[in-house]
Amino acid sequence: MKIRCLIVDDEALARQVVKKYLEDLNDFEIIKECKNAIEAMDCLNNENIDLMFLDINMPKLSGLSFLKTLRNPPAVIITTAYREYALEGYELDVIDYLNKPFPFDRFLKAINKAKERIKCKNDIVKNETHKTSESTNTDFIFIKVDKKTHKLSFSDIVYIEALGDYIKIHTTDETLVSYMSLKKMERILPTKTFPRVHKSYIISLEKIINIEGNMVEIGGEKITIGASYRKSFFNLIKSLSA
Repeated sequence: MKIRCLIVDDEALARQVVKKYLEDLNDFEIIKECKNAIEAMDCLNNENIDLMFLDINMPKLSGLSFLKTLRNPPAVIITTAYREYALEGYELDVIDYLNKPFPFDRFLKAINKAKERIKCKNDIVKNETHKTSESTNTDFIFIKVDKKTHKLSFSDIVYIEALGDYIKIHTTDETLVSYMSLKKMERILPTKTFPRVHKSYIISLEKIINIEGNMVEIGGEKITIGASYRKSFFNLIKSLSA
């Protein structure tokens, strides 16, 4: 799996430098480039990001102030022309602090640190997920909707739609709205039967009616397969094809 990256910088040239360096490496995939923290927040709410390259001096909200607002941030490498913020950056547990302009070898050193950190984090998540699945072995979850907790069977889910900080779960019988990110729901559901096909949609393979081009018909709706998800989705479909 490639490391999914987000570049956040208000300067186009600075974004281009990071992009060019990453394109020379095989293990990384650029998911999005953002000009400010507001765009980055939207991306983090809708995409699984492993590594964020974050500038400090940006309009509306600085990079460090933005980082402080995140409850579960990805791995972060600071890219900035301001040396004086290095200590504060490390206090926020950033992986590295790159002072612009930085050469490729210095960038590569930061990247190697990031790979180690992300691998350790992924190993921990895998172990916890394995332990949970062994101990529970369930095909349902409990979802909070308003003031009630609903038991939701996986077999009843048709597709799940992102609504900002909420998700809308379309089931065979009803629609439930819960305060949860799509990213968190993606971690809970078994990925082989509930693939994410778009930044705003997770679908049930079982409930697919047909696939035509980059569109999936499911639950009376046609959902676009996002460019970032096409390869993994069609590889999954191919593995299940007769």
